[in-house]
Order: sequence, then structure tokens, then C-alpha cells
Amino acid sequence: MKKLVLAIAFIGMGSFAMAQQTTTPQDRQARAVEMKQKMEQKQQERLAEMKKGLNLNESQVAQIKDLQDKRNAERKAEFEKNKGDRQVKMQEMMAKKAQMDADMKKILNPEQYDKWQADRKAKAEKVKMAMKERRMMKKPMNTGAADVK
Repeated sequence: MKKLVLAIAFIGMGSFAMAQQTTTPQDRQARAVEMKQKMEQKQQERLAEMKKGLNLNESQVAQIKDLQDKRNAERKAEFEKNKGDRQVKMQEMMAKKAQMDADMKKILNPEQYDKWQADRKAKAEKVKMAMKERRMMKKPMNTGAADVK
């Protein structure tokens, strides 16, 4: 019975490992460019909706666009300012995870340790899939501009 459960676990782990995709730096760059274009397009669409819904003139649209660009620049600067802190926290978290792993390896026998690792990977994959599903089900934000008359 134990062998059957172990065999099923290894088959399941193998299928999870094969399902993972690896991305290259070129893929990431292409996706970043694509995302930037989509963001700019959405901004234009929102501005057009505001112009129509609020009956704005070109001067007002230009001022709103400048305000949005300014806020985006401030957000980006804040993100870059805190980037070092995030990297330090990530390194600390990874070190704690490695220490936990080493401690568990001392406590558990090899079979228990392998099962524990498999359970952790399965739970991580489950969380990853749930997050992906949540992103896919997320509805577009409503600016409320269409509701204004």
C-alpha cells in the first residue's frame, strides 16, 4: 500500500514538474513591453470615457493626462526607492526557509523528509494555481466615469 501511494506521489510530482514553464529574459522583456502598451491603451480608453462622460474639453483632458503621468512617475520612483528593502527582505526570507529545511532534514528520516518536501511542493502549486485563477477571474476596474451624467 505504501509503495502504491509513493508511486502515485512521484507520478504526480513528475507531472507537476513537466507542467512548469521556464521563461527566458527575452520572454520577460517582450511581456514587459506588451504590458506597457496595454497599460497605455487602457489609460487612453479611460481618458476617452472621462472625456465623453464628463463632457471634458481638450485642455482638461491634457491636464488630467499630465496629472496621471505625474502620479505614475511618483509611484515608479517610490517603487525603485523601496526595491533594495524588498530584496533584503526576500534574502532574509530565503535564508529562513533554508534554515527550516535544514532543521527538518535533521528531525525527519529520509522517507519522511521526501514526503514533507512533496507535500510542500503540492501546496505551493495549489496556491499558485489559486492565484492564477483569481487573476483570470478578476474583472476590469470600473472608473465610474460612465455612470456620471
